[in-house]
Amino acid sequence: MKKLFTLLAFLTVCTFAQAQELGIRFGDVLGNNVAIDGLFNAGKFSRIHANVSFGNDGVGIEALWDFLYRPLGNEAFNWYVGVGPSLGIFDPFVLGVSGEAGLEYTFNTVPISLSLDWRPTFVIVENTDFWAGGFGFNVRYVFNKK
Repeated sequence: MKKLFTLLAFLTVCTFAQAQELGIRFGDVLGNNVAIDGLFNAGKFSRIHANVSFGNDGVGIEALWDFLYRPLGNEAFNWYVGVGPSLGIFDPFVLGVSGEAGLEYTFNTVPISLSLDWRPTFVIVENTDFWAGGFGFNVRYVFNKK
């Protein structure tokens, strides 16, 4: 189990090395409390929001496509909506689809982004269920901030 955990941690770091923003998500992440959080640009108004969570329940992986990512008033304050697959490697195994809706603020003076979001999850495998929780707070470092 330690080897699997070490391999997953290494793959996570390698994957997130190309992220435009990288940080931590606090809150409910597939039953875990904390996650490594990364954003990857996928166009002018869309992006991939990925998480790898660790906790008492095992490892959770989410890759959500935020197909709506728009400024709200000024360029520093944004809102986003997305959807994507969720995978929980714990007992019982979980495979599902998560939605996401959130608000984000990126500081102009420091390369930090803060966001609050809600991620309801429809679990398909191993037991069919709907999790309405999933509230979280994200703190990310913004790379190449001008």
